Amino acid sequence: MNLFYNKNITTTDTQVLFDKEESRHIGKVLRKQEGDILDLTNGTGYFFKARLIVVTPKQCVAEIVSSEIRPQMPYHLHLAVAPTKLNDRFEWFLEKATEIGISEITPVICDHSERKVIRPERYEKIIVSAMKQSVKAYLPVLNPAVSYDSFINSEINSDTQKFIAHCEDDDKQALKSILKPQQAVLVLIGPEGDFSTSEIKKALDVGYKPVSLGESRLRTETAAIVACHSVAFVNEDIS
Repeated sequence: MNLFYNKNITTTDTQVLFDKEESRHIGKVLRKQEGDILDLTNGTGYFFKARLIVVTPKQCVAEIVSSEIRPQMPYHLHLAVAPTKLNDRFEWFLEKATEIGISEITPVICDHSERKVIRPERYEKIIVSAMKQSVKAYLPVLNPAVSYDSFINSEINSDTQKFIAHCEDDDKQALKSILKPQQAVLVLIGPEGDFSTSEIKKALDVGYKPVSLGESRLRTETAAIVACHSVAFVNEDIS
């Protein structure tokens, strides 16, 4: 199944126009013809079926024949992750987290962060591609990069389950053992050099619980995926 994405489609629309890049993909790569049915999503929960009525290399046009709303995940997962030194590792995390199931992502710049500038346009493309590949109806939200202090302060009054995964010796419980299913979850994942001691204290002072993601010391992107899968697993286990 090839899923196409157009954020502007609504249930009241009767037609959808594809840009030059997607039109070329439809006609030249997929070899679709007039009358063929395409599957589309707007990333906000709707799947559409549309019949091609015009197929040219510069622009394809399809008429919408049906739409349906898909249910959201039974939980809201927000991962706040420090960008990795090697950009392709963070991009790998974005792709896999989208495939597993995630609601919101915030790149957080920490004391030990080696990368402090991100490429949001590139990240958005990766998330969209992963959503299409895994046939999901909801596009995860990619928030702007923020400083650690700004993020912590903005979340003080949140009712979300809040966790910080760090490597310091501490009294930590396994994330999957204390997660409450079917609720909102926020997990902080630090940079390659881990969170600083002061950052950990700030998080604990505003209600974050320290958690372990296993016995091994994990890379940032691996830790983020383990956290993502743990939340998905706990929710699947009780459904």
